Amino acid sequence: MQAIGETVFEVVYLILVVTLGIGILRRSGGERQYRLFGWAAVLLGAGDSFHLVPRMIALWTAGLDAFSFWLGLGKLVTSVTMTVFYVLLFFVWRERYGGGKHCAGLTRLALVLAALRVLLCAMPQNRWLTNDGPLAWGILRNVPFALLGLLVILLFGRSAREKSDPYRLLWLAVTLSFAFYLPVVLFADAVPALGMLMIPKTCAYVWAVFMGVKASRTRQAAAQR
Repeated sequence: MQAIGETVFEVVYLILVVTLGIGILRRSGGERQYRLFGWAAVLLGAGDSFHLVPRMIALWTAGLDAFSFWLGLGKLVTSVTMTVFYVLLFFVWRERYGGGKHCAGLTRLALVLAALRVLLCAMPQNRWLTNDGPLAWGILRNVPFALLGLLVILLFGRSAREKSDPYRLLWLAVTLSFAFYLPVVLFADAVPALGMLMIPKTCAYVWAVFMGVKASRTRQAAAQR
């Protein structure tokens, strides 16, 4: 039953976000902010596939323990691509609200946090390819990631306030994604059932992507008038 449920959910998720991302790119009209959001959505699905596809195969074959190498490698790739996803969201904010290049300090902060996150993920102490990665490193590598997410939350929360703004609730979607994700990082080893929180976390990301879809459709409709 677990294999069926997870496989259906994960296949639908991966196909959906990549398809939505391609749709955003097609409706972008060459505008940078929409192209950035489209690529962010495509990257979200493509990056998650490195972890979810081996997981699906493991559930239908020899089990998760037998796929520790591929699952760990997939987690590493996903950790990096998720970091880039948030950098792209930051640049979406910069293009839409931040005056383009007139945000040098915030841009440096976002890039430094992203680089620090990738550097920490690359350290061998994480032991990605085993089943016993240390909790301390799991927490450490997520500190700059959470700060990057907080930056995105604060920027969109401050800037996207108009009721008609398609990104008005993007800050909430990102907040929910972290609210569901962090307990898994901190406590899932002790309470495996907390791993189920990854489902609503994924739904929060899908919600964020749909906001990008709405924004691109609004742009397309305005261009056709």
